[in-house]
Amino acid sequence: MGRAEERKARQRGGRRAAPGRRSSPPAAPGTPEILESPGGTTGTVRAPQAEGGTRAERRKAAAKGGSAKDGKAAKGRIRRLFTWKKVLGTFLGLCLLGIGGFIVLYMMVSVPAGNSLAQTQSNVYKYSDGSVLARKGTVNREIVDLSKVPKDVQHTFVAAENKSFYSDNGIDLKGMARGLYNTARGRGTQGGSTITQQYVKNYYLDQNQTVTRKLKELVISLKVDREKSKDEILAGYINTSYYGRGAYGIQAAAQAYYRVDAQDLTVQQGAYLAALLQAPSQYDWAVAGPIGKKLVVARWNYTLNNMVGQGWLDKTKRDTMKFPVPKEPKAASGLEGQKGYLVDLANTQLENQLMKRQGLTRSEAEAQVVDQGWTITLNIDPKRQAKLEAAVKGQLTGKLDGKKRTVDKNVQAGAVSVDPKTGKIVALYGGIDYYKHYTNNATRADYQPASTFKPIILAAALDQDAKTQDGKEINANTIYDGTSGRPVKGSDIAFSPPNEDDADYGDITVQTAMNKSVNSVFAQMGVDVGMKNVMKVADDLGLDTTNLPAVPAQTLGSMGASPLEMAGVYATLDNHGKKVTPTILASAEKTGRTVDPPNPIGDPVISESAADQVTSVLTGVVDDGTAKVSVAQNPLRKGQQVAGKTGTSDNNKSAWFTGYTPDLVTSVGLFGEDYKKHSQVSLTGATGLIPGTGRINGGGYPAQIWATYTFGVTKKQKFELNTDLGAAVQPTESPSKSAPPSETPSETPSQTPTKSAPPSDTPSNSPSQSATTSAPPSNSPSNSPSQSPTGGITDNPLDPAADDFQ
Repeated sequence: MGRAEERKARQRGGRRAAPGRRSSPPAAPGTPEILESPGGTTGTVRAPQAEGGTRAERRKAAAKGGSAKDGKAAKGRIRRLFTWKKVLGTFLGLCLLGIGGFIVLYMMVSVPAGNSLAQTQSNVYKYSDGSVLARKGTVNREIVDLSKVPKDVQHTFVAAENKSFYSDNGIDLKGMARGLYNTARGRGTQGGSTITQQYVKNYYLDQNQTVTRKLKELVISLKVDREKSKDEILAGYINTSYYGRGAYGIQAAAQAYYRVDAQDLTVQQGAYLAALLQAPSQYDWAVAGPIGKKLVVARWNYTLNNMVGQGWLDKTKRDTMKFPVPKEPKAASGLEGQKGYLVDLANTQLENQLMKRQGLTRSEAEAQVVDQGWTITLNIDPKRQAKLEAAVKGQLTGKLDGKKRTVDKNVQAGAVSVDPKTGKIVALYGGIDYYKHYTNNATRADYQPASTFKPIILAAALDQDAKTQDGKEINANTIYDGTSGRPVKGSDIAFSPPNEDDADYGDITVQTAMNKSVNSVFAQMGVDVGMKNVMKVADDLGLDTTNLPAVPAQTLGSMGASPLEMAGVYATLDNHGKKVTPTILASAEKTGRTVDPPNPIGDPVISESAADQVTSVLTGVVDDGTAKVSVAQNPLRKGQQVAGKTGTSDNNKSAWFTGYTPDLVTSVGLFGEDYKKHSQVSLTGATGLIPGTGRINGGGYPAQIWATYTFGVTKKQKFELNTDLGAAVQPTESPSKSAPPSETPSETPSQTPTKSAPPSDTPSNSPSQSATTSAPPSNSPSNSPSQSPTGGITDNPLDPAADDFQ
């Protein structure tokens, strides 16, 4: 068939047949055409086509050819609609539209007058009853000319934030696109802004995370970069940024962190200040935790290494540089006493909410909170706050005398009191004075909680329905071997913890082991439960176990914890297993904006029966164990039911009592901190009132502070427990009848027991047998240090014979 014939065939609606494939002569017009496959089998039946005719007629005829062609026709229309030419044209059109829109935006948006000073206002902080706690808003800012800042220090900020600063046009398109995308999706910012953009945000705009503000930032940054020199932009940036400690600008920051003027900063100090801008509070060396310190050192190294890479710092000189630890902070005026601690925690919790809801960085959240005109109401009850402060002074700080004993200068106290039904922090003690001790002892998490961790192990065992190595269910009555130094069975890691004074208890119940805080029992229990399970339950209850190894040594409370965290853990137990996240923040509002914190009461994290059995067991610690003298026999108690646990860390560096009534949970911690170096040191010998070794135990000053405060602000109530096990519902066992119980409550008996003659399981099970009720033990340990209270109890209720270590 020639080309002419082929064209005619196509016009008739036919198709050129492959040579040699027809099985019959060509069909007459209008007759169905049958094609054969190469193998000779019958193939497709082609519908008859009208020969000639108009295009419309041919389309109609094709449409009648059957539904088999419908899909092909639809696909054909899609292909014709989305041709590469049309797609490319659409893309180019959108690009032109975007460019045109940006040109219009660029012409409409002008560089506004600086407004950062106008935005800086005082925050007002109120107690829960509406009375004013503090006003804070004095702006600590002093603008300095860039010529007053050493060139190397200038370079630290560029190296830390924007290496291309001197060559870019003021914006980072990739970072800006990412920021716009995340803002539009409600994810907040993800970094990537240039120094120019950050300066524009600080000085010309605000910290709100909106698409409109982002677009304005983009346009103004381009204009500012054209209108101002790089030195002017850099000067504006370092003079308007917030560095923490209430310091705005590099001059205030230099004074706040190193007590020098900006012109006297070293490159090492400048690198630290530059690193601070990423997260001022988290990176402040004075209050940063281990992770915060690690992060800021890494940021400091990153900055200096970038300077070497940019040719601004000699590598040899860089290799000799050491991290410049900042000086202790000086608190701003108006925050004396406990006010500063309360204000700082309220600010932090408000910042946390803004970070979570708006996706802000810590630095951005601080910029939105500090001195921004907020009215912040705290959950702090002024009456309970006053009672807690008085209890600490009366039972501890009033007895310290640094002139007589150097160790007295090293004693730090922290306490947090929480309503377990609401999660409200009703009172908090952060230290002797915000001006004198900037670190908040109530929130610091760098000291071991020691044996106050043991109830968490029991909670995990009960919640997980764990069993001992020989398959027995773990509960308050389960028998364990209390032999000191006994190797833990079932552990991949060898572990043989000794008991206090290496005391052996033989076979004892879990209840008695908790009363006496027997290390060997709870080390074995932790392995029985599975340390991963224990650490998960600890995290669920409120401890931060991030990156902590799940090893048997954790059963001794060897991780760090704060009184705030421990109050949350025990509040969850008190609340029958429903998670309690203590909050100091009741509300925060400013013009046109209100922030309400989330509900502090969450879902159950352990079962009600598990939580209640732990509470039942912990009543035995108070009535028959290490807290008996200071709490159970305190004349202020008046029948109030109490659960709690003492703890004393190795080398007596910390001492704890965390206890609760049905309506109030309070955690008290004492910490040994060298008053010059701020390193951890022993508390032993403080106050000079404790005979013998002078060891300060959890059943001593911490428990005494707890009792004086708690019994002064609570009403007599009984625990409503869903359990039939534990000291609250069963009398504690006293298997040894031959030896009378010790009259001195302690975490080890007054006489060191032997394996052949185990001590009484309950050293103080029957104090009424020899102690009279007419003369209760002295509530103040300093009243009569040379006399013995009625019943033969040691003259100092702050000195149980011994407390648990680790």
